[in-house]
Amino acid sequence: MFERYEAGENAVLVHIDFSDEDSREDLVELQLLVESAGAQSIGVITGSRRSPDRKFFVGSGKAEELAALVAATEANVVIFNHALSPAQERNLEQLCQCRVLDRTTLILDIFAQRARTYEGKLQVELAQLRHMSTRLIRGWTHLERQKGGIGLRGPGETQLETDRRLLRGRIRTINRRLDKVDKQREQSRRSRRRSDLATVSLVGYTNAGKSTLFNSLTASNVYAADQLFATLDPTLRKLELRDGGIILADTVGFIRHLPHDLVAAFKATLQETREADLLLHIVDCADEDMGDNFEQVQKVLKEIGAEEIPQLVVCNKIDLLEDVSPKIDYDSEGIPTRVWVSAQQQKGLEQLKEAINALVGKTNLELTLQIPATAGHYLGQFYRLDVIQQKEYDDLGNCILSVRLLEADWRRLMKQSQGELETFVVENTAVE
Repeated sequence: MFERYEAGENAVLVHIDFSDEDSREDLVELQLLVESAGAQSIGVITGSRRSPDRKFFVGSGKAEELAALVAATEANVVIFNHALSPAQERNLEQLCQCRVLDRTTLILDIFAQRARTYEGKLQVELAQLRHMSTRLIRGWTHLERQKGGIGLRGPGETQLETDRRLLRGRIRTINRRLDKVDKQREQSRRSRRRSDLATVSLVGYTNAGKSTLFNSLTASNVYAADQLFATLDPTLRKLELRDGGIILADTVGFIRHLPHDLVAAFKATLQETREADLLLHIVDCADEDMGDNFEQVQKVLKEIGAEEIPQLVVCNKIDLLEDVSPKIDYDSEGIPTRVWVSAQQQKGLEQLKEAINALVGKTNLELTLQIPATAGHYLGQFYRLDVIQQKEYDDLGNCILSVRLLEADWRRLMKQSQGELETFVVENTAVE
């Protein structure tokens, strides 16, 4: 068995084109990911297939070509631009005699390097442990041997089973700690609701310029660099607009086929996106893949349940285009839909603030609801949001409820109730 290295910097990349659009990846993006992880690409294997090979993912002939390239270049890691099964990774490692990583493991490694806060480190560790739980056996076959010795032989617990049990215990511990952090975040969100501060969350494909724009708007010093996933931990700052202040939230960048382990682990961080009143969808308008990246972000927003939140598209990096100046695009009803800016040169920031102000200026609703006794479970949701102004009961046992809440919160409640709450509304008033 090969010796596992501590940190491999010389990598051979493997990229396969599939006929299925949903399975396609971008080779240039893989090279950027590898560079962000601190590795150096010294060779690339490409090919085309209708579907992955069950044993080697790339087929036996391409696998032999890969092994030969690894031997010729003395590479110490092979990185696939695709998700591999544990069996495929194990078979490839035995053939190439070096470490084999898939796209998910590579992204997890980058996140591990970027995490700075307590919460971020916990989330990354949780995602890594969940991913690792299916791969403990790979490359560590000696761990299957049972503990033994004079007087200790028998059907005892294998080392692999011990590792799995310890891993499950660590996952439970991290989940408890993240639940505690999530409760603290929820308290902060309740405080913002009571102060009627709208939350605007920056989302977009990684390296679109979110952190640079965040720094330009709030005069902050969040780390920003021309690399994928330059920032990981969410940052919140207050931004003053013409009609009052808002909370601006900078979040992690998205990427095509974002690993499910990351989506699950970062539920607390992504909650800032789901609870936002407005999403600023930052796009790199100088990127020729802008349209595809835009669709990938929309898919992730749908996956985390944030597709219903209003969006304002921010076309960033206009300084890289010719004859494009800062401006606001409006729809037929005069509502801002797109703003053209350059965060690096701080152009178009006033237009962006004007558009945000127009979209979040009327986000409060005052509602009067007549909730029957059979639907009393909805009261708990209003109590959780801390939006109840007055509550009383009529002679029939119906709860007459007066609430004041953000329009985004009301849309979420409507979605969760599948529209049932709307049948209880007696009066609905928009408030400045």
